[in-house]
Order: sequence, then C-alpha cells, then structure tokens
Amino acid sequence: MDHTRAISLTELSVDNHATILAFNVGTVEATRLVSLGFTPGAEVSMSQNYGRGPLIVTVRGTRVALGRGEAAKIVVARSAE
Repeated sequence: MDHTRAISLTELSVDNHATILAFNVGTVEATRLVSLGFTPGAEVSMSQNYGRGPLIVTVRGTRVALGRGEAAKIVVARSAE
C-alpha cells in the first residue's frame, strides 16, 4: 500500500474515498472502532466534514458519526482519483 498518501481521517474531504491503514489508539478504542467496521483495508467515504464538530463517514455500507478527536487517530490513504 502507498503510505505517501497517508493522512488523518479528519483531512479527508466530502465525497472522497480512502482506505484505512491503521489506528493511533489504545486497545479499548481500537476494539470499539473494529466493532463499528473500521478495520485496516476497509474503504471509507466522507459524507460530512465541516472542519469542526463530528464528521460522518460511510464504512462497510453503514453511516457512522465520529468525534473529531477519535477520527484524527484513524490513519487512511486517499484513493486515487
């Protein structure tokens, strides 16, 4: 996987897609993210990102709202446009 495009999930613009690479969280937070469908290799699509407040992403066909602090700890690679 091309890690040169690695960014935080909070940096992804609306209607853009990315692949999850890793988490920068502890075990408890990682378990919660995995239970929501956020697993390395899964594709996410940004539905709402106003630059502050929660953001909404679609992962595995489900829309999920994430706090900005939590989303900042998810490392993704932008999909090629």
